[in-house]
Amino acid sequence: MLEKKRRIYLQVGIFLFNLILLFPTSARSQTASQELDLDPATIESSPTLQRWLEEIPDVLEDIRNDRSFKTRLRVGYSQFPSTKNAAGLNFGVEDIFIGGTGLTISGDYYFSFNGDRSAGGARLNYFVLPLGYYVNFGPVIGYRYIQSEDYSTDGINIGARLMLVLSRTGAADISLTQTFISPGSNEEVGVTSISVGYGVTSNLRLSADIEKQNSSAEKDSRVGIGLELMF
Repeated sequence: MLEKKRRIYLQVGIFLFNLILLFPTSARSQTASQELDLDPATIESSPTLQRWLEEIPDVLEDIRNDRSFKTRLRVGYSQFPSTKNAAGLNFGVEDIFIGGTGLTISGDYYFSFNGDRSAGGARLNYFVLPLGYYVNFGPVIGYRYIQSEDYSTDGINIGARLMLVLSRTGAADISLTQTFISPGSNEEVGVTSISVGYGVTSNLRLSADIEKQNSSAEKDSRVGIGLELMF
């Protein structure tokens, strides 16, 4: 099936390329309409057809670089099983894209109503593969602060992130992140988190996440559920 589609794209591309070479701009719509049996008005109202008339696009390259996930603004409810099941709130923004590069910026903050738990920070994510892929991964670096019942720490936060995109529209994806705060120090804390998002409209998603914190002083956990607005 894929090979058949490629042959069709190639044939259409060759045909349109010949049109571009042989005919002036003013005659392209009429000539194309005759060859394709389309009303000239249809061609004039179709940006896609006009684009093919002007230049043959690299369809495969477009697919590779068309972002398979979107920027998300999140607000939700958190619960802390390791802290007497305390309740709280969480806020965050995920993957603000920096130009057309594989760099994104993310940030989040959460707290418990009883004041025993809080954390927040910002990070740079670099995706190694083209942004249009269904699977992507890369390093993470940033700053993070955490506070628990018995300890608090802050510092550089480094690690890695894996993205599994189940729908290119942003309707569903899974993200797994492993980072270390103040790595190599006596206050090192490992943070493992997994988040899942599922679209309910074209711009709104339900999200859920689980986070584990491991340190020499204590092991903490958090679960959250929220709403995400996609841009």
